[in-house]
Amino acid sequence: MAEEEMVGRPERLSKSQRAYQTIKSRITEGDYGPGHRLVLGRLARELEVSPVPIREAIRLLEAEGFVEFERNVGAQVSAINPVEYAHTMEMLAIVEGAATGLAAPHITAEVLATATEINDRMRTTLRDFDPRGFTHLNHEFHEALFTPCPNPYLLDMVRRGWTRLASIRESSFSFVPGRAEESVAEHDRLLELLRGGADPAEVEQAARAHRTATMTAFLSREHHEAKEG
Repeated sequence: MAEEEMVGRPERLSKSQRAYQTIKSRITEGDYGPGHRLVLGRLARELEVSPVPIREAIRLLEAEGFVEFERNVGAQVSAINPVEYAHTMEMLAIVEGAATGLAAPHITAEVLATATEINDRMRTTLRDFDPRGFTHLNHEFHEALFTPCPNPYLLDMVRRGWTRLASIRESSFSFVPGRAEESVAEHDRLLELLRGGADPAEVEQAARAHRTATMTAFLSREHHEAKEG
């Protein structure tokens, strides 16, 4: 079953489609971390279905690289490939930075007000941190700033980059929650540049550095865990 066939309105989804979406969401949003065991019976009881649709969902997730089977262990969430993650983030840093820089002269006061309000909400979530909600707001924030970019091909590349990142893991903040506060502060600085009418090249550099900092934090955490493991 193709992934696109798994996406649709919840009331029209089959049991295996609903199981697929639920399990994938838990993996990409960090609720199920690398190595988390996917026990058929437990998931079936929780989602109130038989083991058959759970098995179908897990097989598709295995084909997509989210799940792997280990002998005498069973299905478990795959580890994040740090090389694939780094390549995706490096690409996104370049194209999103360029799109945000080109967008800068076209960003209106209304867009700036919207982005500021989103970042304020992100700051509020830091007190009772919710990685999933924070990631959603982070996406909204950046979408507001790069969407005024007049180059549709560049925008397409940015959105493809976000989609590819989501296929690896939706939220870096689930794994490096300490990065969230720094991220909000960097958003503030990016907004200050835009309010001050900074040169688009300076805006591009700030947006690129922001994305690269998140990548560095995540990979440092991976490196540390590999050494500890």
